[in-house]
Order: sequence, then C-alpha cells, then structure tokens
Amino acid sequence: MIKGLFETHINVSNYEKSAAFYERLPGLIPLHEDAARKSKFYWIGRPGEAMLGIRENYPSPLVQRQHFAFRVELNDLESTRRMLHGQGISTTNFFGESDAPLSVFPFMPAVSLYFEDPDGHSIELLSMLPDAPRPELAIMPWPEWEETCGRTPGPAGR
Repeated sequence: MIKGLFETHINVSNYEKSAAFYERLPGLIPLHEDAARKSKFYWIGRPGEAMLGIRENYPSPLVQRQHFAFRVELNDLESTRRMLHGQGISTTNFFGESDAPLSVFPFMPAVSLYFEDPDGHSIELLSMLPDAPRPELAIMPWPEWEETCGRTPGPAGR
C-alpha cells in the first residue's frame, strides 16, 4: 500500500544556480552532489522521509515547467513567507496575487502559497487546516474561510 510520496526529481537548466536557490529554503537538507551528472539531492524535512533531486538537462536540455508542493506546519506558514520575502523570493496566492490573502482549498481543507524557482517551476508550500472538508465551496481567501468556520481571521489570514 502506498504511504506517501518519497521523492521527486526535476530537470533544471543550471544545477549550480538551482542548488543555490533550493539551499535557501528552510527544511531542505543537502544530501548528495554528483557533479559528473550535474545532479544534487536534498532531504525534505527529516533525513530519510522525503527527497528532492535536481538534475541539469536530464533527460534533455528542454526544461518543462513542473509543480510540486512541500508540506509545512500551519504555524510556520507566515514566518516562512516572510523569510522568503526577506531573501527576495516573491510569493503569491493560488490566483497569482502577491498582495492578497492566501488561498484556501476547501475540499481538503488546506491553505498555501506559491513561488517559482530559477527555471519557473511552480513550488507550493501547503498547510492542512484543522477543519472539516467543504468540497461544495470554491477556492477562497483565507480570511473568508476563517469567517466561514466561525473564527475571527488572525494576522496570518490577512
């Protein structure tokens, strides 16, 4: 039985430039570099739980935009967002808005933010919410979700 996603690999145009980017993200731990294959591998979170691999021009020099999400704790979402901004990494909500509240996916429910790596790969930081799923609702701003759940939106939801 499948228990989760262990690893994902992405094709990058310059593995050294991409490695410098990914090593700025909190929770990615350098694991192994294979300079001959222009590859680098990272533990995601704790060693042995999940891995990300980057490889230059593999299997071809064409880099197709990919998407993947890292799970983060809800309490860490806003501080991680501020840390990314402090490093010059712009973040958006699901709709690509940088100055709007983060988006909630009611069918899960989860809240997330998005940013891109040097090759334009779409990276999502996702936090599950402690509420019951509401699949009948459309994607909405976090403050609206909080109101729907009967809570006053806090600073993280703005």
